[in-house]
Amino acid sequence: MTPTITPRVRNLVLLFLAVACAILAGAAPASAHAALTGSDPRQGAVVAQAPAQVSLTFSEEVAMNGDSLRVLDPKGARVDTGKPAHVSGTTYSVRLRGGLAKGTYTVTYQVVSADSHPVGGAYTFSIGAPSKTAVVAGGQDVGGGFVGWLYGIGRYVSYAGFIVLTGGAAFVLACWQRGAGVRAVQRLVVSGWVALTAATLALLLLRGSYTTSGKAGDIFDLNLLGEVLQTKTGAALVSRLLLLAAAALFVAVLFGAYEKRQDEEKRDLTFGLAIGGVVVAAGLAASWALAEHASVGLQPGIAMPVDVVHLLAVAAWLGGLVALLVALYRAPADTPVEAAAVRRFSRLAFGSVVALVATGIYQSWRQVGSWTALTGTRYGQLLLIKAGLVLLMVAVAWFSRRWTGWLADTVGGGAADRTATGSAAGSSAGSSVGSASGSVTGPRKAPAGAKKPVGARKGAADGETGGDGADGDAAEETDSGAAGKGGAAGKAAAKAGDSGRAAQLARQRAAVDAARQKRLRDGDPNRFGLRRSVLMEAGVAVVLLAVTTVLTQTEPGRTEEEAKAATSSSSTSAASSSTGAAALDLPFDTGGQNGRGVVRIDLDPARVGANELHVYAQRPDGKPFDVAELKIAFTLPDQKIGPLPVAPDHITTGHWAADGVQIPMAGDWEVAVTVRTSDIDQVTVTKNVKIG
Repeated sequence: MTPTITPRVRNLVLLFLAVACAILAGAAPASAHAALTGSDPRQGAVVAQAPAQVSLTFSEEVAMNGDSLRVLDPKGARVDTGKPAHVSGTTYSVRLRGGLAKGTYTVTYQVVSADSHPVGGAYTFSIGAPSKTAVVAGGQDVGGGFVGWLYGIGRYVSYAGFIVLTGGAAFVLACWQRGAGVRAVQRLVVSGWVALTAATLALLLLRGSYTTSGKAGDIFDLNLLGEVLQTKTGAALVSRLLLLAAAALFVAVLFGAYEKRQDEEKRDLTFGLAIGGVVVAAGLAASWALAEHASVGLQPGIAMPVDVVHLLAVAAWLGGLVALLVALYRAPADTPVEAAAVRRFSRLAFGSVVALVATGIYQSWRQVGSWTALTGTRYGQLLLIKAGLVLLMVAVAWFSRRWTGWLADTVGGGAADRTATGSAAGSSAGSSVGSASGSVTGPRKAPAGAKKPVGARKGAADGETGGDGADGDAAEETDSGAAGKGGAAGKAAAKAGDSGRAAQLARQRAAVDAARQKRLRDGDPNRFGLRRSVLMEAGVAVVLLAVTTVLTQTEPGRTEEEAKAATSSSSTSAASSSTGAAALDLPFDTGGQNGRGVVRIDLDPARVGANELHVYAQRPDGKPFDVAELKIAFTLPDQKIGPLPVAPDHITTGHWAADGVQIPMAGDWEVAVTVRTSDIDQVTVTKNVKIG
């Protein structure tokens, strides 16, 4: 009887998978990989005059269409004109209509970053003064919804298909060439090709809707598909499809002409298939490297080849592991996986792990950038989980190597030979004795319920003794009876000239013998231990693949920290602008009746250029009052500029204001306020203010 996985091991595996899935369940959808690092007007800024255009600056180049950048007035109507333009570097702008009224305006953007991921967001600025707005300035929902969910599944399936296709073929060529004739392994590799091809076609169709509207109805929009084909990601997907055509030819040769060649004839063909397979596999891996994280950011010329090596190492390790698992469980009894094949895969896996560690360290430095980003960003946290999963797989693989060593000493060595020899001898003995018994009994039909002849029972028992070493198993007694009956019936059929019956009995005898060998193979504890450890490795590999897929859709830690720094700087500037950068209190006394009080001046944002000025007059008890006349002038003594007069408009009791007060130069400006409380009572007071 085939051993089963112990409940403790099964529960531990299920618990580990449940915890990993719980961690992944909280993974957010694709985040922005290009961050907004600047804008003009700034977020939250209040400008005195309507700008002619709105400009946005990102951390990397982005792709835009006609609706990627929109500006909405307080009622939600669009005020931008024309298509967004690429100004310079990573800065993009859109022009605005003239004569915009005062109030709060909303800027929304939805673009595609250079690493293929959609980016969306919104912010507000005000003209003259803030106002109520009907627009909700939240983050734009891009890369989510039903289409985003389908796109994420497509990415996962494409990675899985590539790993199974590449790793399975590598396992057959480099480790177990006899596996080219095993149907289960053939189906596995072909399934990888089908999965990768189907996923690539699906991603190509979903791409347009995924990066724009997110509507399921736009999946089959030919106009969107045409736009996708003109992008870097579209070109990468089409290239992948072309390479998959070459991969189909490779698979056909591997499981066709190659499998039928003799061992001596396979050498030259093995070399050719190995070279061609590496070229095709590297091309498929490059279709990811050329369109995603590796193609942008620091050192893309180094990062892209490193990414290709990383993907090939992952495929050789994980894909070969899946192929080994299928071979251990599904290979026929006459084509078992030899211990030597497992040892060869162990060496291949070790080399893959070394390559993974080397390339992974470089990728981590490039994408994370700092220790704080490693623990303080989602990308860094997922990277730590991935590293932990790799270490766990290496630990389980160590146990697999131990089982392989024990397997080589038992099933892989003399025990296997003894099993095969015993089975053949038992089959031959059972057939001979059964035939002899048949000649004694003659062609007479035995009555119902009659016992079998002693010679038949003895012949079958001797045959089973030679095959199984007289282990006394009940199942083998059944096989012995079948063999005995087969011998007697075969003799009778031969005498009757029934060749079809003889052939059927021969097939039954072969099936019984194959089942016996499979029971012996599966009952070996060392082979079962190898199966169990490889199954655990494969379970960890599934979770590792899920983490890797989420990682490729997550904003790199380095970019996230840059975006946080830019947002913090913008928020600080906006806060200083909205709260007033300068406030001056100037007491005055004109000497006449009711001639005493305080003039308060608020200058916003107290910077070079246009400023908003508010003046408040108060009595000594704090109550506002109107003076007969109020004049203000700005002077920069160091540069001999001024005085620059300002005539504020009266707003309400004790309140005057002026928009668009121009300060031409930074420096320590002198503010002079002239207050007249009657026809003859007047005074001028001054105070300095720092203009940045």
